[in-house]
Amino acid sequence: MSLTTYDVIITGGGLAGLCLARQLRQEHPDLTVLVAEKKKHPVPEAAHKVGESSVEIGAHYFSKILGIEEHLVEKQLYKLGLRYFFTDGDNRDVTTRVELGPKSFPKVPSFQLDRGRLENFLLEENRKAGIDVLDGVKVTAVEFGDPHHRVDIDIAGTVHSFKGRWVVDGTGRSGLLRRKLGLSRPASHNANAVWFRMGRRLKIDDWSPKGSWQDWMPMQERWMSTVHLMGKGYWTWLIPLASDSHSIGIVVDDAIHPYQTLNRFDRAMSWLHRFEPQCAEVLEAHRDDLDDFLGLQHFSHSCAQMYSADRWALIGEAGVFTDPFYSPGSDFISIGNDIVAELITRDRRGEDITAHAAFFSRMYLLLFNAFLKLYDGQYPIMGNAQVMTVKVAWDNACYWAISALLYFRRKYRDMAYMQQLEGLLTRFFFLHARMQHKLKLWNDADQASYGYQQMSLLDMPYLHRIQGQLWDDIDDATLTARLHENFAELERYADVILQMAGGRTIDRHHGGFENAAVFQLPKATVAA
Repeated sequence: MSLTTYDVIITGGGLAGLCLARQLRQEHPDLTVLVAEKKKHPVPEAAHKVGESSVEIGAHYFSKILGIEEHLVEKQLYKLGLRYFFTDGDNRDVTTRVELGPKSFPKVPSFQLDRGRLENFLLEENRKAGIDVLDGVKVTAVEFGDPHHRVDIDIAGTVHSFKGRWVVDGTGRSGLLRRKLGLSRPASHNANAVWFRMGRRLKIDDWSPKGSWQDWMPMQERWMSTVHLMGKGYWTWLIPLASDSHSIGIVVDDAIHPYQTLNRFDRAMSWLHRFEPQCAEVLEAHRDDLDDFLGLQHFSHSCAQMYSADRWALIGEAGVFTDPFYSPGSDFISIGNDIVAELITRDRRGEDITAHAAFFSRMYLLLFNAFLKLYDGQYPIMGNAQVMTVKVAWDNACYWAISALLYFRRKYRDMAYMQQLEGLLTRFFFLHARMQHKLKLWNDADQASYGYQQMSLLDMPYLHRIQGQLWDDIDDATLTARLHENFAELERYADVILQMAGGRTIDRHHGGFENAAVFQLPKATVAA
């Protein structure tokens, strides 16, 4: 029997799969692509999937590379950055908590994403572009072959077989190919999450009418941030969605907050009453607006291999997942999809992709392991406003100075360029890992009082500059020079942080960031 043949079959039509299909069609208009998605579309808005907050890499991928900026601006929400509130007393008054977050929208934008709305849009746009998208179907088997693989798909109770030169797995954490090939690997980071959506807007700006709270940020749009309520071993997110719903999530270190204490809605509310009572009281008034409740235990996972010269690849959570803190999920989708597009492009040209597949797989997993160090063993720091503020500043500096800068110049898919950076990146990953260890030791040794009440990282000239430079149109030579300069600055910044840790305080008048002019903060706003 003759089977329908495609250049690429993507198993899974979630965010990663739908984005890759669109990207491949844009880069190769003659490419034939089949997407097989388990969920029947259209899916519900709001009560659909977690992963609603994007940061710079993911937002750039969606808006500029995929070209859906109009949808993001008109149908989603601009994001007012990441905002953190650190534990103060019994957490019954948000205005007394140390606040870290921007006072205005950053120069480089990001978005809050209603995943149901976005994935419905992408699916329909892909169909309009001539991509074959099957929804409400189940992939039952994948058999590898040469020159084509076979994919069996159950469509309305009948199994149909298709041939594809490439098979790309976008089936999420179920990991169809990861399980088939025995590639699953554990991750050392042991954290759990529960999340739910309320069918109404929850504005943290309305939680208190106090004057000093409003004076620091007159625009009163804190609710447009991804809001983090922070404590030892946990963080709680508040994310607004364009459908006027709000996403609420609790992410915890299992050793400090066992999963069984919050794995049902009533338990999650009891947990919030204990650790975040002001948030709990707000939510109690809207129990009738509950849309859904989901949980995931030990969500972090790794993988032995992402890409193969035998023309298969893993994308998104079908491969690896770190942690939702800093919202890196769409970043890894962006980088991974770019790599897969590069491998398919080279294969279509008749090139031997053995070296490229091996290099990209190793590079992607090194990046994953570097990101994992942001989280593994670091959750206790979340209760320390002083150390966690420095950690957030350091982590953002690394992201903007190296990781995001490489992506904005599309270099993760350029093997020759990345190979000549291996020495620099090795030193960068070592410095990054060393600083995460030092921050943990600082937290273990110090619970000092904190001199700031409210501050914005983008008021720090150094961070403001490196974030703003992401869009600079520079050639490879200039990029390389900038990366080396940025790494040298990171080394100096690390020295400043270690001096701060040695002094064990960030005072609003002496020491702290003011020890080095390039990292200087303006005078802090301090509670009366």
